[in-house]
Amino acid sequence: MQQFIPDPKRWAALALLCAAQFIVILDTSIIGVALPAMQRDLGFSASGLSWIFNAYVIAFGGLLLLGGRLGDLLGARRIFTGGFAILTAASLLAGLAHSQEMLLAGRALQGVGAALIAPSALTIIMRLFGHDGAELGKAFGFWGAAAAAGGSAGVFLGGVITEWMAWQWTFLINVPLGLLVLALIPAVLRKSARSSGAIDWFGAISVTGALVSLVYAIVTIESAGSGSVPVLTMSAGLFAVFLISQFVRREPLLPLGIFKTRNLAAGNVVMALLGAAWIPLWFFLNLYLQQILGLSALASGLALLPMTMTIMVVMVGFSGKLIGRFGVKSNLVLGLFLMAGALLMFAKLPLNGSYVTHVLPASMLAALGMALAYIPTTMTGMAGARPEETGLASGLINTSYQIGSAIGLAIMVVLSTFGIGHGTGHTAEGMLAGFQAAFLGAGVAAGLAAFAALVFVGSAGPQREVAAG
Repeated sequence: MQQFIPDPKRWAALALLCAAQFIVILDTSIIGVALPAMQRDLGFSASGLSWIFNAYVIAFGGLLLLGGRLGDLLGARRIFTGGFAILTAASLLAGLAHSQEMLLAGRALQGVGAALIAPSALTIIMRLFGHDGAELGKAFGFWGAAAAAGGSAGVFLGGVITEWMAWQWTFLINVPLGLLVLALIPAVLRKSARSSGAIDWFGAISVTGALVSLVYAIVTIESAGSGSVPVLTMSAGLFAVFLISQFVRREPLLPLGIFKTRNLAAGNVVMALLGAAWIPLWFFLNLYLQQILGLSALASGLALLPMTMTIMVVMVGFSGKLIGRFGVKSNLVLGLFLMAGALLMFAKLPLNGSYVTHVLPASMLAALGMALAYIPTTMTGMAGARPEETGLASGLINTSYQIGSAIGLAIMVVLSTFGIGHGTGHTAEGMLAGFQAAFLGAGVAAGLAAFAALVFVGSAGPQREVAAG
């Protein structure tokens, strides 16, 4: 039998892949601080502003499974390269945007690129380091650190760029980074093997269409009223068509039999609710800091830095030890309850609040909750999957987070709009009432996630998974 020879360039390749992960996460976090500036320059409404996030996460979440499948069939390196080419071009488009439509088109295309990059990068890491459990664990540690660093750099750079340059550079910064990655790919990444099979384009289009129409119907429910019912009906119809197609196709995008595993199904539900709580927290906290407390973009970015640094330190330095000591479920439930508590604290933020007194304690509690919950939720969502289904399970748990984020943010935007309506109009008091309503709704989502984890996630499965690892 031929002896396996590890790729001598695997650590250089990992550095490039971690840079890719850094950039993908940077794209999500860097725009938060710049949202008020984008709103002023391009005239976004409160609900329209949420589409700057949702255009990205809908395309990302809706196409992740397709991205993974394309990587299997056409080669992970080829799809990774194509994803970065799309992401770089889309960043240029968004950075040059002079209208809402142009900016949202760029954001959606960024999501398409990210949906190709993320599963392909994970596939390449498994190929490079799967031969050695210790090396694989170290590689995933660097991968997680790159994500946390991207979040931390995003809030800081978003503040610096918006304050001293212009919000357009929160997108244009990706162009030189993307070109550098594209130039290095041939030098450090080997060509990936292809496999035979069919691509379920119909499934990908129908599930993405269902998600877009659902989020659109939720966001416009106040202005459209009963007019949103046909859109909701269309969304339900598209989703039903998607499920039927997955039953009848020989090679479906999402083999539904994977949900027979209890913890895997429960983990995906919890992950969707986690996204529905975390992204609205991030979105509305940025607006509160600048529009209520009057912080500059730079000061707002610096104010959020302790959150992202806490997440990075806890995830990289302590998560593995805590999971080994107390188990997956205990960390998961505790983290979700902490996040729910933090959101209830945010729901009571005052008009003349103090960052140190009112924002910092709640933000640190939320960061600790996220750091404790995210990795255990991911492990739960992959627990019990057969070896040949691990790629699918990985793509599915990421998809659940992105879809939960999009739907959750859409719902909280509606709650915020109703809160403003019950306040004193578009004054500071009215905006605060809207933000408080959104934080309370996100707290309910976190509480539901904690309840679902407590009731439906089994203890033995995930803990055996940790022990085995």
